[in-house]
Amino acid sequence: MLPIGITCLSEENQGCITLGIDYIKSIERAGGIPVPIAVTTKKSLPAIIKIIRGLLLSGGDDVDPSYFSEEPLPGQGEITPLRDRVEIALTKMALAQKIPVLGICRGAQVLNIAAGGSIYQDLRYKKGKLLEHMQKAPRAHPFHNISVFEETTLYKVLGGRKIIRVNSFHHQAIKKLGTGFRVSAVSLDGVIEGIESTKHPFAMGVQWHPEALARKKIPGGRDIFAAFVQAAQL
Repeated sequence: MLPIGITCLSEENQGCITLGIDYIKSIERAGGIPVPIAVTTKKSLPAIIKIIRGLLLSGGDDVDPSYFSEEPLPGQGEITPLRDRVEIALTKMALAQKIPVLGICRGAQVLNIAAGGSIYQDLRYKKGKLLEHMQKAPRAHPFHNISVFEETTLYKVLGGRKIIRVNSFHHQAIKKLGTGFRVSAVSLDGVIEGIESTKHPFAMGVQWHPEALARKKIPGGRDIFAAFVQAAQL
C-alpha cells in the first residue's frame, strides 16, 4: 500500500486543522494509505514529498487572489493564508517531481493556480446564464450533468462516459488554464468541471466531490480514486 498525502482544512481563527473522513475512506478503499498533511511551514515540504507517492488536494475555502495577480472582488469568500502558502508550494513541488496529483473542488483550483492559471473569484463574473453550482441537497446527491471530452484521461477513467451527473459545492471556478493543462469536462453553462495535465503522468482536477459520490458507487466517485492510486503505483 502506498502513502498518499492529503491536504487538510485549516481553521486559522479556531486554531485547528481538520480533514473529512470521506477523503480518508476513499484513499483506503482504492488501496492507498492516507497521510494527512498538517504543516505550518514550507520548510517541511521537501521531507513530505519524499514520503508520499501521491498528493490529494482536498476541498475548502477560497484561494487568495494575489496568487493569480488579482485584487479581491465582491463575492470573494474567506481565505486561509497558511493553507494557500503551504498547498501551492507543495503542488508546485509535486508537479516538478512528477508525483501524481488529484485536486478536488478547491484543490482543482489550487492545481490550476500552481500551474500559472487563474480562477473566477465568483461565478457572477463569468458571462452567460449559469447553472446553480452550490447545491441545496445531500452531499452525495448528483445535482447536475457535466460533459466529458473524449480522448482525455478523465474520459478513460470514467469508462468512456460522455455525460455524468455530479454533486456541486462551489462559487468559484477555473478561468485561465495553467500551463500544460487542458479541459477534460464542462457543465452545460460552460463552467470548467475537469482539468488534466498534458505533460505530467497524472495531474487531474475535478470541480465536484468524488469522495462523497464514492459512498454510493456513483460514476465520478470511486473510479477517480482508483485511477489516482493506480497512477501512484507506477
